[in-house]
Amino acid sequence: MEIASWMCGIVGCVAEEPVAKILLEGLKRVEYRGYDSAGMATISNGTLDVRKGVGRVSEIEQSRSLSSLRGNIGMAHTRWATHGGVTDENAHPQASCKELVAVIHNGIIENYITLKKSLSTRGHRFRSQTDTEVIAHMIEDEYRRTRDPMKATMAPQRS
Repeated sequence: MEIASWMCGIVGCVAEEPVAKILLEGLKRVEYRGYDSAGMATISNGTLDVRKGVGRVSEIEQSRSLSSLRGNIGMAHTRWATHGGVTDENAHPQASCKELVAVIHNGIIENYITLKKSLSTRGHRFRSQTDTEVIAHMIEDEYRRTRDPMKATMAPQRS
């Protein structure tokens, strides 16, 4: 019996120059790990742009023009599905409702259904079947409440 191990790949970049081509090169370098989808998010002039899809990085680049994304801050991801099927919507990065926040995550959030239900009651609308999407919504929810990016991304302090 042969056992294969697959891992997602995460690439991030902050630079003085546009980062899309750097991120795309990073995605190509982690392709050997195995994946079913890939995507990229950048920030340009305070606007988040997320592009992603199913297939090989070269195919997604051709159909979504990842390298044309603007911005000097960005992240990219190759995904091996753990929650939700292999679809464009389930590819990472995952964005919040208002697309204020995008996240990439490797791992499993065991209580994501409970978190998702709680966020849904507060008006959040989910587009994917992934556990990762709840992270983006949780950060956006806390940011809307506090208007403080540090508080929105930090774990609550326990007394």
